[in-house]
Amino acid sequence: MDHHSYPDAFLRDILTNVRTIAVVGASPRPHRPSHGVMRYLQRHGYRAIPVNPFACDGDILGERCYASLADVPEKIDMVDVFRRSEFAGAAVDEAIAIGAKSVWLQLGVVDRAAAARAEKAGVKVVMDRCPAIEIPRLGLTQA
Repeated sequence: MDHHSYPDAFLRDILTNVRTIAVVGASPRPHRPSHGVMRYLQRHGYRAIPVNPFACDGDILGERCYASLADVPEKIDMVDVFRRSEFAGAAVDEAIAIGAKSVWLQLGVVDRAAAARAEKAGVKVVMDRCPAIEIPRLGLTQA
């Protein structure tokens, strides 16, 4: 897959076929981008589950926060990663291990080696994009 340019059909397929999204790096602080994107996903019909070992003592936006993807007790369709590129690979490996269908690395987050591992495992990968930008750009109003 060419990770410089994604066909709209590829992005649309991911965003219309997932229901439960784990937000790795979700923050309880409203001014953080991960908080805003998680809220956006919830408002557009997705179940967004926060994953952050430093915030797992409570809820974020009404959802229980978990320390790791492996701790989430339900099936995750997509993992949305808000971690710096050098830490993204570990989140991608966790996503592969739990059987996620897709991994979405946020704006500025690129890890080609992790993307190759995920694709080899049959996981769809998007890097350096934001679903909160792509959803309205693609005209998707509800999940």
